[in-house]
Amino acid sequence: MSKCNNDAPLMRGCRSRNQTGQLRDKRDDTHAGTIEKQYGIDFGVRSDMHLDELLKRKRKNSLNDLITGQ
Repeated sequence: MSKCNNDAPLMRGCRSRNQTGQLRDKRDDTHAGTIEKQYGIDFGVRSDMHLDELLKRKRKNSLNDLITGQ
């Protein structure tokens, strides 16, 4: 049995929730390569770039916006 409790059927990976029940934000120092590997997406940047810098360059507000292309 997995140590993750994925309560959303399409949610990937382990993401904890805060006290209000919303998913916690992904850490800003997560490497782009980790996200690319997890979601099967190529952002065309160095794999050691941090998420906060990637979001700035792509002009996105969140990881969800980055992945869904919103």
